[in-house]
Amino acid sequence: MNSGDILFDAAGGVGVITLNRPQALNALTLDMVRVLDRQLALWAEDHAIRLIVIRGAGGRAFCSGGDIRALYESGRSKTGTLTVDFYREEYRLNRRIKRYAKPYVALIDGVTMGGGVGVAIHGSHRVATERTLFAMPETGIGLFPDVGGSYFLPRCPGQLGAYLGLTGARLMAADCHYAGIATHTVPSARLDEFVAALRHPGLSTDAYEVIEEMLAEFGEDAGPPPLAEHRASIDRCFGLPTVEAIEAALKADGSARAMATLGAMAEKSPLCQKVTLEEIARGAELGFEECMVMEYRLVQRAMAAHDFYEGVRAAVIDKDRAPRWQPATLAEVSRAAVEAWFAPLGAGDLVFE
Repeated sequence: MNSGDILFDAAGGVGVITLNRPQALNALTLDMVRVLDRQLALWAEDHAIRLIVIRGAGGRAFCSGGDIRALYESGRSKTGTLTVDFYREEYRLNRRIKRYAKPYVALIDGVTMGGGVGVAIHGSHRVATERTLFAMPETGIGLFPDVGGSYFLPRCPGQLGAYLGLTGARLMAADCHYAGIATHTVPSARLDEFVAALRHPGLSTDAYEVIEEMLAEFGEDAGPPPLAEHRASIDRCFGLPTVEAIEAALKADGSARAMATLGAMAEKSPLCQKVTLEEIARGAELGFEECMVMEYRLVQRAMAAHDFYEGVRAAVIDKDRAPRWQPATLAEVSRAAVEAWFAPLGAGDLVFE
């Protein structure tokens, strides 16, 4: 089932997936999602495969997200069904990974954002390296943290989830551990050796024991997390119930970091910031599948709205970094407008087969 953009290798009881679009930072296409989902289904039933490893090719990225240029072009042209099919099938893949019965080890070496997070964070083991760069930057392109963001962000310690979702802050290995994103750290230069060791025929037949044994051998301390120093301020500001209140708290804080955070938020879509805070609040009370159904409703509203296309235009197409959001300010975003994004889609709602 190999294709040029995604490769599979099974040996020694280990199924290895390689996302193979290094020129696009291994961004996911619909075909990649489909092929990956089918292969995981096959390996789930294959008793010769004890565990799964997923990694990215090229040395720069694990996976930078979904192919937003293709989604932009399809949505703008209003031809085809990519904006429906991609998200439906991606979210079903995320659910398969979340419920996978075998160990699933994601080597998050390099850039790991958006859709890349979705094929990593729901697995049993998330291995960071000194090159890990994690973010959920969706509000900067007129979206919201999806691929299960409404489930895992509110379950980060304190208010780190709201902070990550609203600011798109970038984390390295130590902060990924601190936020619960990563479970272990292995040096990038030793990843090939680590994968080879997992395939050693003399190891235990218990796949989880094998992984823990190898992580104990190859793992290292990620070091002190920079976020810890600012945790009290993050919890105080981002625990407030509205984006306006969060911004006011940051202004009152007055520190250089608070002002930088405020500046980062000012660049994001006002509507999508409010949608993001609401999805995180709701997601804290929902199960995983319920979160994915909610996110699918949200993403279909985003695909029909203005800000996604404007955000991608500014960031990817024209690269002028000057999006013209509609509405342009938080004050113009009504509660009713936010609530409308969460309404059921009727027959169009996401269902799991």
